[in-house]
Parts: sequence; C-alpha cells; structure tokens
Amino acid sequence: MQIGVLGGTGPAGSGLAARLASAGFDVVIGSRSKYRALEARDKLVAKWESLDLPLSAGDNETAAGSDIVVVATPWDAAAATVAEVAPSLRGKVVISMANALAKVGHEFQPLVPPRGSVAASVQAAVPKSLVSAAWHHVPAKELGELSHPVESDVLVCSDHPSATATTLDIVSKLPNLRPLDAGELSNAAPIEAFAAVLLQVNMKYRTRVAIRFTGLDDI
Repeated sequence: MQIGVLGGTGPAGSGLAARLASAGFDVVIGSRSKYRALEARDKLVAKWESLDLPLSAGDNETAAGSDIVVVATPWDAAAATVAEVAPSLRGKVVISMANALAKVGHEFQPLVPPRGSVAASVQAAVPKSLVSAAWHHVPAKELGELSHPVESDVLVCSDHPSATATTLDIVSKLPNLRPLDAGELSNAAPIEAFAAVLLQVNMKYRTRVAIRFTGLDDI
C-alpha cells in the first residue's frame, strides 16, 4: 500500500511520513514544491539511514496519486489543497489530521472552521472521496522520533465505513498506537478542538502528553 502525505514537509506531515515508512508503508511526501518535498525526504533518509525508509517525494499531485492520502497541511490550507488535486483523490480514502487552533497570548484556543471541523471542510471540498479524521492528538515531534515508540490512542471518525476500517488498520500497524472508532465525521469537531487542551497541558508541565482511554483493555 502506498500512502501519500499532502503537506508532508511540516512537522506533523514529515513525522507521520517517517513513522509510516518505518512500519513498512511505501510513503510519498508531497508539497506545493517538489523541491521542498525532496529536501524533506533527503533529511529523513539521512537522519534514519540505518532504517532504509521507503520514502519518495514529489509535488502534491504526485502524492495524491497514492492509494491512500493523508492531509497534513496547515488547517487553513487543507480544503484548498485537496480541491486542487480532487480528480486524483476521487474514490480514495483521504485522512485529515489537522487541528484548527490559534495561540492567543499564552493560551491555545480552538477555532471553528465554517463547516465545524477541518475534516468536514476537506470532505466538502472532495465530495467524491472517502474522508476520515485521525492522528489529531499524537505529538508531531514524537511521531518523527523513530528511536522510540509513540504511545497513544488514536480516535478515528468518518461517514464512510470503508474509510474508517482502512484508517483503523493503518493506525494499528504503528507500534503502540491503538486505533479507536469514534463514530461519524461530525465528531471530528470536538476531537480537533481538544488538541488545544493537550497543547495547554504541554506548555504548563513542559512535556508532550498523549491520550489513553481506560476500560478498553481487551481491544
């Protein structure tokens, strides 16, 4: 399975790309500039030379040609980015991972996109695609540190059962990440917004927190 990452040069996108590649997925890092994508790819390969990561790079159109596509752009560029490559995304699972947040003074505050969530805006921009939402609460820097596992639950939501199943399966392939079905895409709104709380806790306690749910030991 090949996974393309739109906006794969930022902290979240490059971190996820490296983590997916370390789990054996063939990953294409995408960007508006193929040269930036190539630079990001080269840096990751050099940093983790011993892992022989299956990474390639190109512009966003190239990444959109993959079997599965992750949207890792800044939140306010997500809908416009997928709209530009909509024909290549038709019928595919598209995973949105952006959180709409703003830093106001010393606090992070959630923003409410026009359709309630970034994921819903992405779905509206590519109505022929199967959009899911995932990886909102996994620290970006931790994703990119392949020398140790990331321990977290990952909430997945979508209006398409096949997209939910595909996303859950991909998450399950990453060691120490537990995928949880969080229902329909409308739940992306509170999931995305809660990232502001996690960032606030990180600032307060100078750490990088992740989410674990209790009472699910048999899953």
